[in-house]
Amino acid sequence: MNEKELLDEMLSITKGSCDLYMHGTIESSTGDVHATFQNALNETLDMQNCIYNTMENKGWYKTSQVEQQKIEQTKQKFI
Repeated sequence: MNEKELLDEMLSITKGSCDLYMHGTIESSTGDVHATFQNALNETLDMQNCIYNTMENKGWYKTSQVEQQKIEQTKQKFI
């Protein structure tokens, strides 16, 4: 497994962990449990961002620019 494949797998796992921690935070029944899940979520989001930035800097994670008009149209759907 090369570095790109490893980082891609780490990014996928980290995204999945964020999803689980988010749901744990939302569904927690006490303040202590909520805080624990929220802290884990924040730490995992930081890890995800670091992995993403590394991949983007190496040219392994390409994003496309969205036209401003499409952004505005989407915003109007939720206002």
